Amino acid sequence: MPRARSRYAPDRGLTGRMVTTMFLIGLLYVVFVGVLLAALRGSWPIILIITGGMFIAQFWFSDRIAAYGMGAREVTPEQAPELHGTIDRICALADMPKPKVAIAESDVPNAFATGRSEKTALVCATTGLLRRLEPEELEGVLAHEMSHVAHRDVAVMTIASFLGVLAGVITRIALWGGFARSRPGNDPAGILLLLIPLISAVVYAISFLPTRLLSRYRELSADRAAALLTGRPSALASALTKVSGQMARIPTEDLRKAEPYNAFYFMPAFSAKESLGGLFSSHPTLEQRLDQLSRISTDLSR
Repeated sequence: MPRARSRYAPDRGLTGRMVTTMFLIGLLYVVFVGVLLAALRGSWPIILIITGGMFIAQFWFSDRIAAYGMGAREVTPEQAPELHGTIDRICALADMPKPKVAIAESDVPNAFATGRSEKTALVCATTGLLRRLEPEELEGVLAHEMSHVAHRDVAVMTIASFLGVLAGVITRIALWGGFARSRPGNDPAGILLLLIPLISAVVYAISFLPTRLLSRYRELSADRAAALLTGRPSALASALTKVSGQMARIPTEDLRKAEPYNAFYFMPAFSAKESLGGLFSSHPTLEQRLDQLSRISTDLSR
């Protein structure tokens, strides 16, 4: 018997965006591989094996790789009783199985969730976050991360980002002298190979935008779901404000180490002054998130 859905509020907007993003990325993936096959006709078995292998590895192991890269260390209830207790309360509220619980040794105040499903889910908080937040604020942040697990948007983001990663790798290989020097310049095939870096760059740019749009919406969706589940949007708003203010005090070197994983984090690892703007940000602005939580608080008070 399939398990009943969790008590997290469903979000049809998020579901629609996930389906649309996967369709667009899948279509772009087919076109991208087709161009590579046309350009490298004699090497099509190798292309299919490499791209297929990378896709399988990305799907099955990307969550573990991300958790390892962010320094997540699984902890027992005896090692982190308060963190486990908070997760237990959220699981009881949401009627969800308990995920793996981890801590990352980092002064950057943040949290993240990984996993392809509820069975493989892991929720992690940094030591910097645990040290700075009050219990009700921590509950709001962890409820936000558990929402990503319940809505399964973590898995979608992982798959959706694969094509951009692949295109970026091929672009770097080509620019470092792989493809362009393999054929004479007057050969039509050689000219086509020269276009591969350009094609890969275009593919990366096209795949970048839908994943960023989905990423920003899913953060708003997780804020909303967490606020409704816990019934305390003010606690989540307080955590957002506190974490955002603390980011500016973190050493730049630490922020740069965390920045590659911003799409997974509760709050992007850079200060507001260093943000590149809404178009390229993986998260909505702090003002947008606080405004939504304020509206939810007003609705709940009625």
